Amino acid sequence: MLAGRHILLIIGGGIAAYKALDLIRRLRDAGAEVTPVMTRAAAEFVTPLSVGALAGREVITELFDLSQEAKMGHIELSRAADLIVVAPATANLMAKMAAGLADDMASTLLLATDKRVLLAPAMNVRMWGHPATRRNREVLEGDGILFVGPDEGPMACGEFGPGRLAEVPAIVAAVGAALADGPLKGRHVLVTSGPTHEPIDPVRYIANRSSGAQGAAIADALAGLGAEVTFITGPAEVPPPGGVKVVRVETAAQMLAAAEAALPADAAICAAAVADWRVAEASGQKMKKEAGGLPDLRLVENPDILARLSTPGPQRPRLVVGFAAETERVAEHAAAKRQRKVCDWILANDVSPGTGIMGGTENAVTLITAEGAEDWPRMSKRQVAQRLAMKLAEALATGSGASGGSI
Repeated sequence: MLAGRHILLIIGGGIAAYKALDLIRRLRDAGAEVTPVMTRAAAEFVTPLSVGALAGREVITELFDLSQEAKMGHIELSRAADLIVVAPATANLMAKMAAGLADDMASTLLLATDKRVLLAPAMNVRMWGHPATRRNREVLEGDGILFVGPDEGPMACGEFGPGRLAEVPAIVAAVGAALADGPLKGRHVLVTSGPTHEPIDPVRYIANRSSGAQGAAIADALAGLGAEVTFITGPAEVPPPGGVKVVRVETAAQMLAAAEAALPADAAICAAAVADWRVAEASGQKMKKEAGGLPDLRLVENPDILARLSTPGPQRPRLVVGFAAETERVAEHAAAKRQRKVCDWILANDVSPGTGIMGGTENAVTLITAEGAEDWPRMSKRQVAQRLAMKLAEALATGSGASGGSI
């Protein structure tokens, strides 16, 4: 699976460092070459001798080591690998990366590399949930850093919760996905996801029941096929997948600006449930109940992101896909929407309360194209995403599917 691939493995200082030994063994069993780098703290949990013996290479530990620099300088080392994996990625390493610090070999390699980086975080549950760590993760995701885990469960410190290092097979799978030569390799796909929150005042907003699960599953499926994915998400319940560039927004206007900034793209999938309206003049202070009656909230239309991305021009993606969440006459309304928006495909779904689809784990869609309608059976949102990703890959490869008959 990883034959001929070169992995630079940075081992951070935490109790989970012992799992790096199994990770090295499994990566090498898959055919990869592993160059290990250890922080000073990592050497307190596992010995360089054990790491080097399993990797079959000398362990790199110090930035200012003349013998190591003579063999391969840290700049060259940071760019010679196909992928850099940090496991465990401690809160300290994540903070250094987010701030752009380079005060040891590990952080210098991470700052100097031009290759993709995959982090497998591991830390105490309170450290993982700390606002500083959450901010750092958002910064790193925005920089295109990939994540796998952490998992939830009991910890060595006796506490329970998210922060456990992802299981080693999951890390190996994430490495394979990051290096995948899938049918979408070299393609850039833009995905919008989740709801938008349109402020009424500092504590109230207009929103909807979208969880963001379908958009996240689509982004994950596209990345699994090798695509470079820009994932623009509103405040969703479901976390973004690993292996994608994450852009977080709140409002429809912010989502449109982020989508246009992400162009050019080979394809755009607008899975976000964007609020149709916003308050014309949101209050800067919390609105109070008044004896005189209800507040006067004047609504105006939000920008139409799907229509804007579908507008003909040099920046238009070759394939633009929208969603139509309907509660009646689903296929009819979706077909009309496809023509009105001038997009290529529409995935229509019935989100009436009895279906359980809005915010649920399953979906039942009808794919509307210029050639007609194709009903898909009810399946998990992940299966819908995988099916859509494969159809998109086929359309981009063959040049079929766009308005006008070709792309």
